[in-house]
Amino acid sequence: MDSVNLGGTGLRVSRLCLGTMMFGAWGNPDHDACTRMVRTALDAGIGFIDTADVYAFGESEEIVGRALKGRRDEVVLATKFGERTDPDDPRTGGASRRWIARAVEDSLRRLGTDRIDLYQLHRPDFGTALDETLGALGDLVRQGKILAIGASATPADRIVEARWTAERHGLEPFGTEQLGYSVLARHAEAAALPACGRHGMGVLVYSPLNGGWLTGKYRAGVPAPADSRAVRNAGHFDHGQRGVRARKLAVVEEIARLAEESGHTMIELALGFVLAHPAVGSAIVGPRTEEQLAAQLSAASVRLAPDVMDRLDQLVAPGTDLNPGDADQTSPALTDAALRRRAHALPEGALPEGALPGGGA
Repeated sequence: MDSVNLGGTGLRVSRLCLGTMMFGAWGNPDHDACTRMVRTALDAGIGFIDTADVYAFGESEEIVGRALKGRRDEVVLATKFGERTDPDDPRTGGASRRWIARAVEDSLRRLGTDRIDLYQLHRPDFGTALDETLGALGDLVRQGKILAIGASATPADRIVEARWTAERHGLEPFGTEQLGYSVLARHAEAAALPACGRHGMGVLVYSPLNGGWLTGKYRAGVPAPADSRAVRNAGHFDHGQRGVRARKLAVVEEIARLAEESGHTMIELALGFVLAHPAVGSAIVGPRTEEQLAAQLSAASVRLAPDVMDRLDQLVAPGTDLNPGDADQTSPALTDAALRRRAHALPEGALPEGALPGGGA
């Protein structure tokens, strides 16, 4: 399998990365089957594995750690922190120095390793100053507990702000960005991917199969498989809007036709599309079963012809999403009305918060 340098991190990774969100209670509770998937992936040339402390609340990391016994040095091992690992405890999660110091030790223990090759902030923490986060992560690099740092699902302006903060304060910068990207969800092309490219960051792509939509399992007029995500999580399949589902089904039919005409499977078409972007280093595949993994392994070597790429552009315009809910690089100002509006009224003689008498601010 081809490999590439992951930005300027010094890490060399395979073009496909094994994602393990489905390992454990969230997807496949059979630890032996998950272990076989890890070893099958390694034998096929995948030398890059991604997990997170929140996946099945630590179970995924434990599975990966056991599966890598005796083969740890064959992989670039990535995990993530920042999501709440105890849904009932608001003190867990985030990107503060306090939480990072605890989270990294927990992940090292579960993974059974003395180092994490790539340690990533799972989601932006807008309540913690970037210099605190970068400072804490830089300390871990100097201690040898982690080798490189990255982020995930970051809005383009935050990507740039993090680089600026690192330069201004002499801190370790985020060297990678993990973002959602697929034929059906192309929002990252508008700003995040160009920002990563300009700053020489390595890019990992998650959901390149758009939650199973680009595998061929969801087709117009055909019931979804009984064990599929569409049945296990009907809200995800419907996206809360039947119009979105209908649009996706229509475009998927066109993509299936294009795949057949070009001699590819739909999975090969989907993965070949994201890997063709010049800023993308590796695409994360997240199989739940051994059969799903086998269907995805052949796609790393696919090179799509220019006319195929042009046809995909016609089906879904560059920089757009078929489902608006697929956008993950979202500023909090778009979801929190308090960040977009001034207070409607103030008591007579009162000053807005932060204002100074005499018109200063």
